[in-house]
Amino acid sequence: MAANAFLLIACYLLVLMALAQPLGRLLALMVADKPLLARSERVLWRLAGVDGAAMRWPHYLLAILLFNALGFVLLLAMLMGQGALPLNPQHLPGLSWDLALNTAISFVTNTNWQAYAGESTLSYFSQMAGLTVQNFLSAATGIAVAFALMRGFANRSLETLGNAWRDLTRITVYVLLPISLLMALFFVSQGSIQNFEPYHAFTTLEGAQQTLPLGPVASQEAIKMLGTNGGGFFNANSAHPFENPTALTNFVQMLSIFLIPTALCFAFGQQLGDRRQGHMLLWAMSIMFVLAVVAVMWAELRGNPHFLTLGADSAINMEGKETRFGILNSSLFAVITTAASCGAVNAMHDSFTALGGMVPMWLMQLGEVVFGGVGAGLYGMLLFVLLGVFIAGLMIGRTPEYMGKKIDVWEMKMTALAILVTPTLVLLGTALAMMTEAGRAGMANPGIHGFSEVLYAVSSAANNNGSAFAGLSANTPFWNLLLGFCMLVGRFGIIIPVLAIAGSLAAKKIQPVGNGTLPTHGPLFIALLVGTVLLVGALTFVPALALGPVAEHLQLIQG
Repeated sequence: MAANAFLLIACYLLVLMALAQPLGRLLALMVADKPLLARSERVLWRLAGVDGAAMRWPHYLLAILLFNALGFVLLLAMLMGQGALPLNPQHLPGLSWDLALNTAISFVTNTNWQAYAGESTLSYFSQMAGLTVQNFLSAATGIAVAFALMRGFANRSLETLGNAWRDLTRITVYVLLPISLLMALFFVSQGSIQNFEPYHAFTTLEGAQQTLPLGPVASQEAIKMLGTNGGGFFNANSAHPFENPTALTNFVQMLSIFLIPTALCFAFGQQLGDRRQGHMLLWAMSIMFVLAVVAVMWAELRGNPHFLTLGADSAINMEGKETRFGILNSSLFAVITTAASCGAVNAMHDSFTALGGMVPMWLMQLGEVVFGGVGAGLYGMLLFVLLGVFIAGLMIGRTPEYMGKKIDVWEMKMTALAILVTPTLVLLGTALAMMTEAGRAGMANPGIHGFSEVLYAVSSAANNNGSAFAGLSANTPFWNLLLGFCMLVGRFGIIIPVLAIAGSLAAKKIQPVGNGTLPTHGPLFIALLVGTVLLVGALTFVPALALGPVAEHLQLIQG
C-alpha cells in the first residue's frame, strides 16, 4: 500500500508540473499585458468602451469590486425569481431570501458553499446562466488580482497595475473557456451527462420507484474544477457517477484543481525574470502538500482499530468513500480540494477519521496557500513570503526587501491585516455559533464531533473553500447569514490589502543586489517560508483543533 501511495503522489505531481509549465508561459504573456489577438482585441475594447489606460491600485480595486457587485445582484435576482425563468422542467420555485443571498455570495466569492441539494433546488437556467457563469467570473477575479500583485513586484517606479477589464476578459477568453471546453468534452466521453431533459422516473429491479436527475452537468463540472469553485450540480458532488464516473475522470479532476495555481507560480518566476522564485514557491507548497497527503492516507488506512475487536477483517475506514476510488484516491482528493480553495469532494469528509478529517480542516485554516485557489493561492502565499522576509530581516538587523523592493511599515501593516482576516472570522464565527441556540440547532451530532462540524463550516466559508462536514444543517437564516458574511469578508478583506500592497510596491525603485541581500530561492528560505506558514496556523488554530479533532481522536483511542 505504501508503494501504491508513493506512486500515486509522484505520478500526480509529475503530470501536474509537466502540464502547468506551458500554461505558465501563456499566463506570463498575459501578465506582461501583451495581446494574443491584437486586432480582435482592439475591436472588442472599442465595442465594450474599455479605456486602454493602465489603472492605479484604487481604480483597479474599484473595477474588481463593481464587477463582482454587479454579478452578485444579477445572480441574487435570478435565484429568487427562478420559478418564472425558462429551462425549469421540474418547475422548481425561487429560493428564499436568505438561501439566495448565501448562494449568491458563495458563487461570487469563489467559495461555492452549498446549503442546498442542487438537483432538488435549482433549475437548469440557474445552474447554467447563474452558477456556472459566476464560476468563470469569480475565478477570473482571483487570477486578475494575482496578476496585479505580480506587476507590483516586477514594475519599476510605476504606479499602475494594468487594466482590470482587459485582465478579466483575457483570462476568461484565453484560459478558462478553452480549457473548460476541452474538459467538458472529455467528461462527456467518459460518461458525464450534458442535456436539458426533464428528470427521468423509472422502476428499479426491486420494484421501487425512483427519479433520475439529469441536466447540463459536464460543463459545470469542468469549470468548477478548473476555477477551484467546487460547486457541484448534484448534492453528492464529485462522488456522484454523473459528475465523476471513472478513475480517469477523477485523476483529471485532481489535476485540473491544481493546474492554474501551479501555472501561476511558473508565471510569477518568469515575470520577475528569476524562475527560481517560482520554483521556491512550488517547493514550499509541494512539501506541505505531500506531508498532508501522507498524514490523511495514514489516518484512513489505520482507520478504527475497534473494528478488529468486532470481527471485521480490516480496520481501514471506507465509510463515506466510493469503492471505485478507494482510500488512496479519496485521501488525495480530500487534500487537494482543501489545499486549493475548491471544495469539490469525492468522499464525505464528515466520515473521515478524526485525524484524517483534521488535516483538510487545517489546510483551509492555513489560508489555503498550499497551491490554493486560482490566483488566491499565489497572492496568499506571497503574503507569507513578505512576512518571512520581514522576520529574516529582523533577525539580521537589515531593512527587509524582496526582489529588490523594500518592505516598509505600510506593506507589513497590510500583510498583517490580510493574514489575520480569516483567523478572526473563523474563531469569532465559531464562538458565535456555539454561544447561540440558533447556531447549535444545526449540529446533527452533539459533543466533540458537533464542534468539529461547526469549526469546519466556518473555516470553509471564511477561507472560500465551500466543502463541509455533512452533519451540519446550515440552511437556516442564522447559518446562511453568518457564513455569507464570512465568505464575503474572507474574500474581499484579503483582496483589498493585497491590491494596496501591489500598488505600493509598483511605485518603488528596485534596489541592486548586495552582499547583505537575503537569497530567497534556496533551501534555507524555503524552510523559513514553510515554518512561517505552519507557525501562524499552529499558533492560531491549535487550541480550537484540540477541542475538536484532537479530542475526538483521543476519545477513539480510549474506546
